[in-house]
Amino acid sequence: MSTDPARLEGMVAIVTGTSPNIGGAFAAGLAAAGAKVVCTDISAETAEACAKAITAAGGSAVAVAGDVTDPEHADEAVARAVELGGKVDVLVNNAVWFNQKGLLTMPLPEYRRQLDVILTGPFLFTRAAARVMIEKGTGGSVVNVLSTAAWQGQPGNIGYSTGKSGLINFTRSAAMELAEHGIRVNGLTPTATAIDDPDIAGRMAAAKDPSLRYPMDFAGQAPWGKLPTPQDYVPALVFLASADSKFVNATNITVDGGVTAKYWPWRPDLGRVAEDAWTP
Repeated sequence: MSTDPARLEGMVAIVTGTSPNIGGAFAAGLAAAGAKVVCTDISAETAEACAKAITAAGGSAVAVAGDVTDPEHADEAVARAVELGGKVDVLVNNAVWFNQKGLLTMPLPEYRRQLDVILTGPFLFTRAAARVMIEKGTGGSVVNVLSTAAWQGQPGNIGYSTGKSGLINFTRSAAMELAEHGIRVNGLTPTATAIDDPDIAGRMAAAKDPSLRYPMDFAGQAPWGKLPTPQDYVPALVFLASADSKFVNATNITVDGGVTAKYWPWRPDLGRVAEDAWTP
């Protein structure tokens, strides 16, 4: 990951859900570009570990633990950002609950909880951050982390897919409402991600729902035959956070190696499609 250390100099950012996977990489990437970062997570240990890793690397960060569905937690995180740098420039709504269950197996309380985390969290944090951005007159950038599952119908993952697709129009609607205040709201779409940390990979595999009936070869179906790592998403995030994207609003940047554009029957592992192949 190569990031200009002065690109976000003087900015203050909040990242929700700063696990060692994508959220942690986002927080570290913003800090490496010069931003002061508030690292939040439902786990105090996780948030602290992220902030400590950033400060150990020479950056500036603080940790705030809490549940993104709690309005007081959103207000506390924003208040800490103001304490850290006097304002809020960037908000990354990344917190999520991975709970892979399908329509026929998902308990209603779990479905509601998953949607609450994915949709209510961004609502509360965007509202809290926008109020400060408006009060300070600084404008700002809100980035909602989507997923390729927001744009496609993934079986066996009903809550996650539904919530992430809801974020698409939340992004557009919030962008329209906040445009007059110089606040940009955009989406960033990652995809299935290669985890290069064996410990994280092991924990994710252990947590996978054993009743999931739809095993998927994500890497084998990707056009390049491999998946992005968390660090591959960072340059797009830094772009959306920076002044370079000052006229980018209410849209989405997809960093997926082309998987959402792939014609569905094509299997990269079988080579080039025959020239006389039938196309409907």
